Parts: sequence; structure tokens; C-alpha cells
Amino acid sequence: MATTALARGPAGRRRRTTGARQRITAVWELSALLLILATAAVLYAWGIDQAGVQPYYSAAARSMAANWHAFVFGGLDPSGSITVDKIPGALWPQALSLKLFGPYNWAAVLPQVLEGVLAVWALHRIVRAWAGPRAGLLAALVLTLTPVTVVLDRHTIPDTLLVLLLVLAAGSLQKAVATGRLLPLLICGTWVGLAFQAKMLQAWLVLPVFAAVYQMAAPGSRWNRAWRLLLAGATALVVSCSWLLLLWVTPAPNRPYIDATTNNNPFTLVFGYNGLSRFGDDPNALGAVAGTAASRTTDNTGWTMLVNQSVGPQIAWLLPLAVLALALGVWWRAGQPRTDGPRAGFLLWGGWLVVHVVVFSNSNGNHGYYTAVLAPALAALTGGGVALFWAEYRAGGRRRAALPLAIGLTALWAVAVEGPHSEFAPWLLPMVLMLGLCGTVGLCTRGPRTTRRAVHSALAASLASILLAPAVWATSCLDPRYAGSPLSPLAGPVGPDYRDRPHHRATFRRYPLSEPSVRDAALLNYLSAHRSGEKYLLATQAAYGAEPLLRATSQPILVMGGFTGLTPYPTTQRLDDLVSTHQLRYALLTTRRPPTPASAWVKRNCTPISPSAYGRTSEGSFTLYDCARRPN
Repeated sequence: MATTALARGPAGRRRRTTGARQRITAVWELSALLLILATAAVLYAWGIDQAGVQPYYSAAARSMAANWHAFVFGGLDPSGSITVDKIPGALWPQALSLKLFGPYNWAAVLPQVLEGVLAVWALHRIVRAWAGPRAGLLAALVLTLTPVTVVLDRHTIPDTLLVLLLVLAAGSLQKAVATGRLLPLLICGTWVGLAFQAKMLQAWLVLPVFAAVYQMAAPGSRWNRAWRLLLAGATALVVSCSWLLLLWVTPAPNRPYIDATTNNNPFTLVFGYNGLSRFGDDPNALGAVAGTAASRTTDNTGWTMLVNQSVGPQIAWLLPLAVLALALGVWWRAGQPRTDGPRAGFLLWGGWLVVHVVVFSNSNGNHGYYTAVLAPALAALTGGGVALFWAEYRAGGRRRAALPLAIGLTALWAVAVEGPHSEFAPWLLPMVLMLGLCGTVGLCTRGPRTTRRAVHSALAASLASILLAPAVWATSCLDPRYAGSPLSPLAGPVGPDYRDRPHHRATFRRYPLSEPSVRDAALLNYLSAHRSGEKYLLATQAAYGAEPLLRATSQPILVMGGFTGLTPYPTTQRLDDLVSTHQLRYALLTTRRPPTPASAWVKRNCTPISPSAYGRTSEGSFTLYDCARRPN
């Protein structure tokens, strides 16, 4: 009886009221998260059936979908004679999607859409556990609306999978730091190792940050933390090198030749061509010679890379707020215990940001879309920073000025980033300034008579001022003119060719799967009609000539020289053997790649075919040779 009366008294009513508020808050948070995820899905998936897929990766993905041998070893063509010039981890989901749904553009892009949405969801959970539910929602929204994230998730570039796996790794590390358990730390190493399969050495950039944060903030003795880090590092190394070890122990005749190497060694591919050649030369890798000279940009380097006119609008909108959040988040928590969770979070995401900025600023050949890996760190620092500043603002005191200061600086920074592109959405700058001014003034003029609604309205205007510009650039990707080049996707009115892009979406299918151009279809018809049991449909000089054919057919094509055309495969002796044993008849050479011993052999031993025989009015940059007929 007494218990029942107590439950009906004031204490019981307070518990019921608190429980009702918690349920309402939980429903509101879930609804907001679902809305953000739905927004991400729409932005990333809208019109992907017309996506301008990356030609080289999509050609390799279709080849891998046609043959399990090529799938496992990352073969560029279905026969698996030579690998792609990267670890094929990011291509495996694309190949599986193509195998499941067929050779369509949307099937190639679908894995990136799912990876992008999952990254938003994962970041929300991680930031929520670190800085609270509102911080988690804001971080998820910022990641969703980051322009380079949107444009990249609508293409077939490996960085999307890299971002997802590193976010998952950060979540596992955060759990390991909070609990002191070994298992989350080993899982973190596993995620980093899987991220290595997507983008190789770039996945390791977070390891020094992860190690420093764990050693600094995890519970337990110093030596206990150190040996656990060694175990996690060993896990990351083993998982990272698993594909390399598979190729290394497989006899050379039973696997493809390793592209971009002179010694057929998979470790040279990763640590030379895709590693040291970014900073210098490697004698066994071709990256320093011509690696990706045709596809890399050379101006995205130096300390101004992140804020130049092309890259700045992709990623840097919230940079002032993130930097201020990092500095104040660490400074204000200086007197807390070593294991302080909020400070560890700022160090984790701030270290992620700083390390990548330093490496990108000192490496060469950076594409603008590489900066997509910065988006989770900027989003997390934004969410955590705003939550911290808001808490201090409500508490009063001198620290309350941090919130309007961060908003005002970020709004002014948006004006500087948008300035060189003021002709794009000319209403944007005035709107950002107006919202920023209203929000900043409203937050600064809080007094005893200021209502709660007025404060929340000022906060809403402030957040709108810093999110409006990236949102406009992100949604511009839905217009084909601003959807980015398939070779180097960037959002908005940047890139040398954006003014020439068509207005109508249906005509923006520059690299379609399974739908060759009239010229390529005529060539394929000619080769198929004159083929008499050869293993290879033809040989091409570099991947440049093979890409459109590999996207249109699942027939084996011998890609001489690999991606750059300079890889010493096949040798002239191997080429002679293939022709003499009737495994190869035709070869397609191009003037757009430098001559090689293999192309010289073709010119000496094969007869050029008139372009009119396969539906062309002139040779152009390609010449087809018949190696069954010797030249006169």
C-alpha cells in the first residue's frame, strides 16, 4: 500500500514525466536521424543510372565480375593477364554488384551509395557516444552535405569505401579507449587493414593518431597499453598485407602480372608506385616515371591545397569552426584526468585532420577528391564543437563568447571560399551573411529578458549560415553540369570542362557500361567476325584503348603495358609466342602513348588494317594491326 501511494505521489509523477520526456526525445532523435539518412540516400543515389563512372575502374570491375580468377587477383581483363594498378579491394563490391545486377552504370555506383549512407550512420553513432545526441546528428548532417562526399558517392572511386572503413575504425578505437578492452582495439586494427585494401598506404595515416590517443587516454598501465597497441598494430599489418601475401606466394604463371612494376612484385606496386613515387622515385615502380601522369593533377599540393579555388569549396567550409573546436576542446579540458573522454575525442578527430593535411600538403599528384577522407573529422569536430560551445553558452561566463565567435568566423570564411565563384548562385553570399549576422548578433545580445525561443532561433540561424553554402554546392551535383568529371569528380562550377558539360542529364553518359559507341561497336563486330578461336579478342597499347572495349564486352583483352603503357608486360618473346600459338591475332596501337618494345614488335611483325574495314573513316589516334599477316 505504501509503495503504491509513493508511486502515485510527487516522486512518481516526476519519474513518469521524465520517462515521457525521454521517450519524446528518443522519437525526435530517431526521426531526425532517419531524415538525415534519407537525405543522404537521395543525394547519393539520385540519377545514378546516368552516372559518369570512372572508365578505368568500371572496366576492371566488369572484368572482375566476369571471372573469379580476375576477381580474386584484381585482373584488368577477364583473363587476368595483368592486374589493375591498385589493390582491388574497393572494386570487389562493384564487381559483385555487376555480377548480381548486370553491367549497368547504376549497379557499379550502388555500392558507393550504400557505403556513403553507412558512413553517415556510423559517424552519428560514434559522435553521439562521444559528445551527445545533438552533436551526433549535426556531425551526420555535416558529412551528408559535404560537397566532395556527395560527388564522390555518386561515382566509382575507391575513397568512399576508405572513408567508411576508417570511420568504423575510429568508432572501435573510441570504444577501446573508453573501456580499456583489447577486443575493440583488435577490431580497430582489422578495420584499418580492410581500409588498406581500398586505398593502400593512405589507410595507415590514421595509425599514429590512433596509437597516440590510445596510449594517452586509455585506462591501464603504460606497458599494458603499449603491448595492446603492438597486438593491434600486428593485426592491422596482417590484414593489410593479406592480398599482397596471396599474390606473393602464388607462382607467377598462376596469377596476373603486377601492373606498374618492373619486377612483378606486389609490394612494389603498393609501396613503390602507389607509395614512394608520391614523394620521390622508386626504381622498380613506374609511378615516378609516368605512373599516372595522364590522370593526376599536379597543382593540388602545398599548404594552400585545402583552400584553393577548386578544392576549398569541396571540403573547407567548416574549417574555422573545426580548428577552434579542436583548440578550445583540448584547452578547456586540460585539467581533467588522463582518461578524459571528451578530450580524447577532440584529439582523435583533430589528429585525423592534421595528419592528412600535412601529408597531402607534402605529396604530389593529389586529386581534389582525395580530401573526402577529411570530411568525417571536420564533421565530428563541428558536431562536438557546437555541442561544447552551446553548453558553455548556456552556462554563462566568459566562455559563452566562443559560440558566436565560431559562427561569425565560419560565416565570413564561407564568403571567402565562395567569393571566386560568386556567379554561381549569386544569392548565396548575401543569404549566408544575413543568416550569420542574425545568428551572431542574436547570440551576443542575450540578456535577462531574452526568451528561450529567441536564443534557439539565433542558434538555428547560426547553424543555417554555416551549412547553407556546402548544402548548395552538394545539391548542385544533381545537375549534370556540376556533377564532376568521371576521372576526377568535383562538385559545383570547378574543373576545366564544367562549362562544356551538357544541360540534359540523358546526354551525360560519357563512359556507359555495356553500351559502346558506334565506333567501338563497329570495331567489336569486326573483331568478333574475324576471330577464329584465339584466346584474346585483341591486344591494346595501354589501358587507354582497352577501357571502352572492356566496359562493352566480357571477352579477354591483352592490355600491353598496363595502365600507363610502360609496364614491361608482355615481353616481345611472350607476344611472339601468343601470336605463333594462335592465342592472339589483332593489336590496337595508339599515338597517345609512348612507343614500347611491345608496340615496336607489333609494327615490325603485323600488318595495319584499313580503318574502313572496321567502320572508321580515318585512322585517328588508333591503328588496328593483323598479326596473322606479316607486313610486306
